[in-house]
Amino acid sequence: MGRLILIDGLAAAASLALWYFLFSRYNRKKGAAALRWVEAACSGKAQITDAEWTSASRLRARLRFLSRWFHHAQVTVRLRPRPVPVQWLLSLWRKQRETLTFEADLDFVPGFNLEVVRHRWMTHPRTKDTREWSISRPGPVVLTTRSHWTQEITPLVNTLMTSRGHNLVSVRFRSQSPHIAATVPLDALCDQQAAVEFMGMLRELAAGASTHQQ
Repeated sequence: MGRLILIDGLAAAASLALWYFLFSRYNRKKGAAALRWVEAACSGKAQITDAEWTSASRLRARLRFLSRWFHHAQVTVRLRPRPVPVQWLLSLWRKQRETLTFEADLDFVPGFNLEVVRHRWMTHPRTKDTREWSISRPGPVVLTTRSHWTQEITPLVNTLMTSRGHNLVSVRFRSQSPHIAATVPLDALCDQQAAVEFMGMLRELAAGASTHQQ
C-alpha cells in the first residue's frame, strides 16, 4: 500500500514538473514573440538592450531609442500563470487579460497627472418584454478633479479619440518618472502591423504631451 502511494506521489510530481516545463516554455515563446514585434515596429529606431523573466508569467525588457521621443523605456509582458495550474485557473475565473505595458520618460516633463482607464458596460433586458429600447450613443465623458479644463490636456484626449487608442486598457501621464505608461491587451498585438500601430500611437501621445511646452 505504501509503495503504491509512493508511486502515485512520484507520478503526480512528475506530471506537475512536466506541466511546469511545457507551459513555461510556451509562455517564454509567447513573450519573446511580443518583444520581437515591438522591436520590429520601431523600424530600427530602438533595440532591446536586455530582457529578464521576473516570474514564470512576467517578462521585462529595456528598450534604447535612437530618436528623441522616449528615454529609459521598458516593456513588461504579463501572461497567464500557466505553469502553475491553480494560479492559471484563478486567472481564468477572474478573467484576467494578458497585457503589454510600455513605460518611458519623455523629453518634456508633463506638467500634469492624467490617467485614462477604458471601461465598457453592456446590458440586456432580463425579461421577455418585447418593447423597443431607446438607445443613445453619447460622446466621450471625462471625469476630472480639476475645476478648469486646461489646454495642455486637449491634444492627448484628441489623440486617444482619433487613433486606435480604443485598444488601450489604460494610459497614464505623470510629472514623475516614468512620464508615460500605456497598457494594451496582448491579443491586440497579434502581429507586427498591430505593434506598428501601437508604437505610432505612443509617439502621437508623446508629441501631444510635449506640444504645449515647445
